[in-house]
Amino acid sequence: MDNRPGEIRLSSATGRWVIMTTVLGSSMALLDSTVVNVALPTIGEDLDADLAVLQWTVNAYMLTLAGLILMGGALGDRYGRRKIFVLGVVWFAVGSLLCGLAPSDIVLVAARALQGIGAALLTPGSLALIQASYHPDDRARAVGLWSGLGGVGAAVGPFVGGWLVDGPGWRWVFLLNVPLAALCVPVAMRHVPESRDPHAHGRFDVLGAVLGAAALALVTYALIAPQVWAGAAGVLVGVVFILVERRRPDPMLPPSIFASRQFTAVNLVTLCVYAAFAGFFFLAALQLQVVAGYSALGAGTALLPTTVLMLLLSAKSGELGERIGPRIPLTVGPLLCATGMMLMLRVGENASYVRDVLPALVVMGMGMVTLVAPLTATVLASVETARAGLASGINNAAARAAGLLAVAALPLLAGMGPEAYRSAEEFGATFRRAMPMCAGVLVVGSIIAFTTVRRPVREVAGAALVRPECRMNCGVTAPPLERACGGLEGDGDEERAAVRGGG
Repeated sequence: MDNRPGEIRLSSATGRWVIMTTVLGSSMALLDSTVVNVALPTIGEDLDADLAVLQWTVNAYMLTLAGLILMGGALGDRYGRRKIFVLGVVWFAVGSLLCGLAPSDIVLVAARALQGIGAALLTPGSLALIQASYHPDDRARAVGLWSGLGGVGAAVGPFVGGWLVDGPGWRWVFLLNVPLAALCVPVAMRHVPESRDPHAHGRFDVLGAVLGAAALALVTYALIAPQVWAGAAGVLVGVVFILVERRRPDPMLPPSIFASRQFTAVNLVTLCVYAAFAGFFFLAALQLQVVAGYSALGAGTALLPTTVLMLLLSAKSGELGERIGPRIPLTVGPLLCATGMMLMLRVGENASYVRDVLPALVVMGMGMVTLVAPLTATVLASVETARAGLASGINNAAARAAGLLAVAALPLLAGMGPEAYRSAEEFGATFRRAMPMCAGVLVVGSIIAFTTVRRPVREVAGAALVRPECRMNCGVTAPPLERACGGLEGDGDEERAAVRGGG
């Protein structure tokens, strides 16, 4: 059996090792996205931290991940996908160890930023390795298996997080990544073949990455602090970022890709949808514990229905989107999610799970099922095939940036004080103000989709860019990086170049 890149069969021993390695690595980053929210109240109490620290505990990670994820894909193509993936796993593990040992809130936030850098290296690498390693006939099945196993990890993540918080303590939410990395790295080095893009030129848009991350950081700080000067500086740096990207020969974010009105429209929908999702899950985990009196384990378990529904029904949703086009799913899905968020207003002190919590989460989950697969498929179908990888990377970064800004802005807009999460009455009042805001953002996204999104021309012609099993979104914080999905048609140099996702 040939173990060279591009020739590995899924049925071979090497093929199984590659799947295990990529699932293990990506699951580390995914679990951190789903379990940390459950641990926030306990972290705040243990470190005597206010709400701003809890916001930064989430946002420091998302900031570096959103700002550097396109660069991570480009580095893998240039220097070796396995090498950068392993570097990301090690980096993530070191950051996790520092989080678990953090003696203060400042150290925890800094360590979370380091974690995000590691995630930016390993996340694009996991799917890029599948694309580069497997025989073309096995790529779609390999990605489907990666999605399914990752979905199981996402489903049990909040449960495991709650169990760890209530059991050995919140620090083990982070320390658990260390043995996972210790298992992943030697397997990757021994069984995963190295690959790189021979056409990658090695010129990286470092300035663009730094400016983009700086703009996000300043705006986030302005919203959390709040500080007007930081907001003004963030906007100014953002303008400079746009000007730099327009003039660079190899920009991280090529302005020309937004010439597609469909691509621009779908990314606007993405910003609305994932901003609302991030705000909801950040506040819902706190509401269930602070107001409804759930334990961390109870809160994590309570939130499972959304992920389970995604795991079970996303493939069917992708098939439906192919048949009827993206406009209806992208219009109806956000409205269902908005309805679920409004139903969460019934969750107060001594709330019944079956009567109050479960209906809201089931409606929310059905909305996510309806919109996520068509959303990511439409992103890919809205640009030429050679730029599909770049399009997916930009969409993923946009989703994470939206979540970052939502977690920063929502408490401010809802009038949530720095000690609100310590008072059931105060937090409950601000939660009731925040949910309609999240629902309103989803309604805006629905309107944008209804008025702008049409069936892509290449979809009408029958070019199925992404197979349904590749559209599975294994988490609630960002769409999958489908730039390496085996469902992308073609296996030429243009498609391999598209995996770079920028740079």
